[in-house]
Amino acid sequence: MTKHEEKVAFITGANRGIGFETAKRLGELGITVILGARDLAKGQAAARQLQALDINSEAIAYDANQPESADTAFDYLDKHFGKLDILVNNAGVGIEPLFGSNDSSSVSAEVLQKTFQTNLFSVIALTQKLLPLIKRAPAGRIVNLSSILASQTLHSMPNSPIDPAKAFAYNASKTALNTYTIHLAHELRDTPIKVNSAHPGWVKTELGGPGAPMEVVDSYKTSVRLATLDASGPSGGFFHEGDSLPW
Repeated sequence: MTKHEEKVAFITGANRGIGFETAKRLGELGITVILGARDLAKGQAAARQLQALDINSEAIAYDANQPESADTAFDYLDKHFGKLDILVNNAGVGIEPLFGSNDSSSVSAEVLQKTFQTNLFSVIALTQKLLPLIKRAPAGRIVNLSSILASQTLHSMPNSPIDPAKAFAYNASKTALNTYTIHLAHELRDTPIKVNSAHPGWVKTELGGPGAPMEVVDSYKTSVRLATLDASGPSGGFFHEGDSLPW
């Protein structure tokens, strides 16, 4: 099988946490995984861990705050593979405390800008840049890592199960990301490409904190499912594992 025939996935923020577990599980399925990492040395170390498991893996520098990073990713993937089968927009930030307070009346423009830059604007820029490569694949898949905290329905309902989590910049950025998922899926509805939002769960990561109920080793499930959907699978949805979530 040549490099142009094998499946290739690009995962941002993949040197640790959910991104790394997603890359590992996709690699175990025989998919070549390219790890996007802000710190290239850490990305290369993560790629070596996967290579030791007989997973085809490489790392490239990808920083959501550097616009040229999207060009770097495109040039690498175009040169080495000529297409992209799977894009997992995994990289994200949460600057405010996610739980226990509501900062809607006080969140600063700086926090909003930094959060939206990573969680929304860079995702759009990267996806738009790589879309020509995704269109060259037989059945492209785009997975946007969202959060249940993006759900307007759940936030506004009486006795909301996510009521304590009112970090406005983070939540709003993920809600906007879900809107992008819906709109892009609609634009691509007559193509083989599927676009979906994933809530991985509340995971023990640097963002999720030590009190989260899900271990990192289990955090890949939703992303991998959406990255490997068959032709009958959904597009334009918001999912946790096999369950649809309310917008």
